[in-house]
Amino acid sequence: MSNSAASRDGYGHALISMSEDPKLVVLEADLGKSTKSCWFREKFPERTISCGIGEQNMMLVAAGLASSGYKPFASTFAIFTERAFEQVRNGIARPNLPVHICGSHGGTHTGTDGSSAQSIEDLAIYRTLPNMTVMHPCDDYSTQQLTMKLLSHDSPSYTRTARNKTPRIYELNDSRLEIGKGVLLKSGSDVAIIACGVMVSKSIEAAEKLSEMGIDAAVVDMHTLKPLDESLVYELASKCKGIVTVEDHSVIGGLGGAVAEYLSESKPTILRRVGVRDRFGESGQAEEMLQLLNISTKDIIKSALDIVKME
Repeated sequence: MSNSAASRDGYGHALISMSEDPKLVVLEADLGKSTKSCWFREKFPERTISCGIGEQNMMLVAAGLASSGYKPFASTFAIFTERAFEQVRNGIARPNLPVHICGSHGGTHTGTDGSSAQSIEDLAIYRTLPNMTVMHPCDDYSTQQLTMKLLSHDSPSYTRTARNKTPRIYELNDSRLEIGKGVLLKSGSDVAIIACGVMVSKSIEAAEKLSEMGIDAAVVDMHTLKPLDESLVYELASKCKGIVTVEDHSVIGGLGGAVAEYLSESKPTILRRVGVRDRFGESGQAEEMLQLLNISTKDIIKSALDIVKME
């Protein structure tokens, strides 16, 4: 992990990288500067549609473009995509149109914006929709690469990006990054830590500290929550004593929920879920929020130790 960047920057770079495709159209809801779609708008204003503060309208405009053969990428804050859920459901997911939605500033890591702006349920909401691919990359390079792969993705998608800078995990053009495939960042046989988004770097920190305690922890970046990489989860459950899921999202319906659903039906395994426990966030700095909601590095370590001590 060399330097730091925000995953939302990766989305902006991806739009520029895909600009040679004349069918690419970018939609904004008055937040292009924050989501980084403004970089595309500056260079290609004729292929950028500003929908103002009208997310419901933006989703249906995107649906119309997709049904006409264009490749629409629409972005706003994660919390504001939720007000357009009906339009996403009926106008995009139900007809299976390849509209690619990016929800920026997701999770409590957004911090000082407060609980009204901290989307802790977006990943769960979009996981419920048939045809919808759901992703939460951990850094700018993986966001850029996975977003670019959506250009040839023939079904709709929702990608959550983060506001704050986090350690860069990947190199540019990493061959391990594929939609629907988790990435094993560190091997281990005692416990497996499966994380997404801003919590991947925290999970690597936790694994390093666990190693100092003599505990061998695997770390997986499960950037795609749907479709879940079930074969990788099964492999980890077969090899390790238990699994810890880690997310800046509610434990209800998010990454922890997805892993729990799969394991309960396929391979019952000791599982600990580090995530937001059925409550809203508060206004505070990013690290303060992780401490307050018990989703910090030390909470990951505690969950891993709980599993190891169960022998």
